[in-house]
Amino acid sequence: MRGRIPLGVLLVLFVAVPLVEIYLMIQVGQVIGAWTTILLLIADSVLGGYLIKREGSRAWQSLRAALQSHKMPARELADGALILVGGTLLLTPGFLTDAVGFFLILPFTRPLARRLLTEFITKKFLGGPPAGTQQRPGPGSVIQGEVVD
Repeated sequence: MRGRIPLGVLLVLFVAVPLVEIYLMIQVGQVIGAWTTILLLIADSVLGGYLIKREGSRAWQSLRAALQSHKMPARELADGALILVGGTLLLTPGFLTDAVGFFLILPFTRPLARRLLTEFITKKFLGGPPAGTQQRPGPGSVIQGEVVD
């Protein structure tokens, strides 16, 4: 059953998020007006399209450079995935999805998103701490070993 998405997560994604988006659009529309809200959502989508193109091109160039230098492109692939998901969210109308999309796609917030993605994937699929981190034994832990003279 590992790797399957729980029903509660799907329910949140497909029911709660659209309801929150509708609520936010109504609230913003009451404050700044309906037409201004629509124009703001259109501007978000246009800016999102521009960022997808720019950051996607940068990620593609980084991936190609890593492959040409025979380097494992883990960071570049993670960036590409974040840009893909973030771009999809930016093109979806709504303020919540736009905020998450900008967080995933902007070059100064993407490193934090990449770290969160790495931690999630490591815990979910590998069952341990992220690579490069050490877990210290807690108080009362028994460490197996042998003494060599």
